[in-house]
Amino acid sequence: MTPNREDYLKLILELGGDQRQISNKQIVSGLAISAASVSEMISKLVKEGLVKHTPYQGVQLTTAGLEKASSLIRRHRLWEVFLVEHLNYSWNEVHDDAEVLEHVTSDTLAHRLEIYLNHPEYCPHGGMIPKETQTIHEKKRETLSTYPKGTRIKIARVLDERELLDYLVSIDLKLHEEYEIIDVAAYEGPITIQNHEKTLAVSYKAASTIFVDKL
Repeated sequence: MTPNREDYLKLILELGGDQRQISNKQIVSGLAISAASVSEMISKLVKEGLVKHTPYQGVQLTTAGLEKASSLIRRHRLWEVFLVEHLNYSWNEVHDDAEVLEHVTSDTLAHRLEIYLNHPEYCPHGGMIPKETQTIHEKKRETLSTYPKGTRIKIARVLDERELLDYLVSIDLKLHEEYEIIDVAAYEGPITIQNHEKTLAVSYKAASTIFVDKL
């Protein structure tokens, strides 16, 4: 399987495609590519039995697709932990190198890496790290863009995408921080969140890939 196909499977899983249908629009946004390219790849993944597609509704991983995506994400997230904890990478720097390493990591290397890291449960972006032969089922969460003004939330997980992570660093938003939503601008405008330390205006696009726990 090519790295390009693997990236699609990982993104569909990260967006919750193990439990519900994911729209082509969400995939286009997550991979920053054209709608035509997404449609073409989805057709290939359907033929290979890795996803199911329902017209006008979206795609969802099959059992085979979930197993493949879980294995890829396991390797990717183990390397992210290693890079952050042992090579002093920041959480927005790790994605590209972990992306390279995951594709050349054998089952044996992943097993030994997990032991070396003392069996981490989560990656630096809040995603769970499955055990060997285990499939991922992330805790079902809504995104920041879902909730109305006045809701109190905690940042729980963010999509593992370099542009997004760089943006979050630039506005100083971190995992596990708690906020209140104080304004939701119309027409997919920014969502303003605030705690006792800072006030942040988060773009709607970013808010759609920030998973939160409602407090």
